Amino acid sequence: MPHINGPTEKPSKAGRERPGRPGGNTADLVKRRYSTRFVQLSDFSNADAPPIPKLNPPAQGSIQSINVDIAALKDPGLDPEKHTATVLSDASDQQLRDYQTSLRLLKNRASTDLQQNVYQNRTQFIQVSKDAEKLNEDMRILRSNLSELNGLVNGLSSNALVPEARSSVENTTTRNRKQANRSSVANLEQIYNNQLQTLWKEVEGSQKFLPAIPGRHVEIEQRRWAELDAATWKPKQKVCLILLNDHLMVARERSKNRAHPDTTGKAESGQKVSTRLVAEKCWPLQDIDMLDLAPMGSARDKHEMANAISIRYGLESFTYQSERSSSTEKDKILRQFRQTSEELRRLLRTDTEINTKNQRATDIYATNPTTSKETDLPGSLSNGIDRPEILIDVDGKQKNLRWVDGQIDELDIEVAMQHFEEAVRRVEKLRKVVKGLKNNTIAQDLITTKINGRAGKLADLVVKRLVETHSFSNATQTNIAWLVRLGFDARARESFLKARSETIIKRGRQCIFEGDLRDYIFQVSFVYFTLMKNTVSTYQQCFPPLMMSACVKWAKEHLDGFNVILSRQLSSVQRGSPTWNECMDQAKEHAMMVNEVGLDFKELVRVKDDEE
Repeated sequence: MPHINGPTEKPSKAGRERPGRPGGNTADLVKRRYSTRFVQLSDFSNADAPPIPKLNPPAQGSIQSINVDIAALKDPGLDPEKHTATVLSDASDQQLRDYQTSLRLLKNRASTDLQQNVYQNRTQFIQVSKDAEKLNEDMRILRSNLSELNGLVNGLSSNALVPEARSSVENTTTRNRKQANRSSVANLEQIYNNQLQTLWKEVEGSQKFLPAIPGRHVEIEQRRWAELDAATWKPKQKVCLILLNDHLMVARERSKNRAHPDTTGKAESGQKVSTRLVAEKCWPLQDIDMLDLAPMGSARDKHEMANAISIRYGLESFTYQSERSSSTEKDKILRQFRQTSEELRRLLRTDTEINTKNQRATDIYATNPTTSKETDLPGSLSNGIDRPEILIDVDGKQKNLRWVDGQIDELDIEVAMQHFEEAVRRVEKLRKVVKGLKNNTIAQDLITTKINGRAGKLADLVVKRLVETHSFSNATQTNIAWLVRLGFDARARESFLKARSETIIKRGRQCIFEGDLRDYIFQVSFVYFTLMKNTVSTYQQCFPPLMMSACVKWAKEHLDGFNVILSRQLSSVQRGSPTWNECMDQAKEHAMMVNEVGLDFKELVRVKDDEE
């Protein structure tokens, strides 16, 4: 085959040459490299160089763990990525795992501390809330006392006489003073009657709101007022405010001849139209509040609301504005309203105290008919209670009746604070003290009535607590023990059994029938007989055996209720079938649970016939 590069040369005798190829320089270099001969290898050993260190793996126990810097983690400006890169740059796998474990332990501990802090803060918040409520009540009492003091000071200042008038009064004779006092009451009543008669004539429908009663009179009457709309604050109608000693009436103005066709023309021509007042609203003073709206508005509205007041009755609010430019009328009615309200509040408080004393006297009179026939009740009470020299033997020491009143006050505080053990102990102590009052029957009956009233309030609180905690055996035993010591053992028994009945009915209704009759009967029977067993067990621990009949009756009633449910569910099942037998066996097996508390209901579990 001919070559492309040209004809080949014939080989010489000295040796055969390889045919030429493209790139002859490269081939020469490769040929020269393969033909190189090394006479002696170089010595790379150097005695002066240090030996290569040996890398031995560290022992298992010699790995040093990385501590977690808690202070750095608490820093709010911490950069997690930068902190991790700095701390764990040279960490091994084992150190990384240890560091992760430390972080998890720190997280769990922080979570536990947070829960404890939340519980502690909640407890402190509840305590602070109670203190705030108590402080609010104290402030209300203080505000009431200050209002009374302010009313007394105003009354003294208004009734103060100048020296000349005082000297003239001192020079008058006792005869003139008595005569003036006798006529002043009659004159005042006559003035009050005339005021009401005039009010009924001028204000249409006022007699319906303000019938005639002794002492009712008008304090102040102001006509130039306007009722404002609650949304737009624009005048709706002209009204008249009439303040009495016990009510506040609002009467609107109505034209007398509004039905006449010439009324509009007179109003437009500027002629004066005659008006008449019609009673629109009337509120008792103790049920309303009158507020000055001048300091409540913004800087822009202060000028517009300078003469406005707001009357609040329950959830309703009414706004009225005086038509006069000055605030004299508004200040006058506000001042008179406050003074009249304080006087009315003081009068009502006095009447309440008198009625309470009369009621107590009536109760003593009704509970002790023998003494009411022989002695005068008010005289007996004053001789028995108000005389502190009557002594009582208390633990070998002589105490007077004022000490008994102090003990009753302490009992009220303990009942209010729900210190049940201390309150029950104090009731028992006071009842022992009352037995020593044999010389004064009236005082003994009065103190007994007070003690029984406090004991009833205490029993109400304990019964409420019993109903809430009837599922807990220890709490139930404590509550029933308190009621027994107070003498309310029958009430304790009824409340406990009623609460347990509601629980059984509720738990039984929570069992849902999902198609499997055997499973449903199993659930219902287990719920009924378990709760019956627990109830009887707790009842036996709280009450003596003589009162066990009530508990047995209660258990029998709920057994009958279970039999009704069982009969209703098995009404569509053939008697004697495998399903019937299995359901009855399950119910009787659960009924044997009450054998532990001394009851045998196994033979009483049955399906009622149609006739029954």
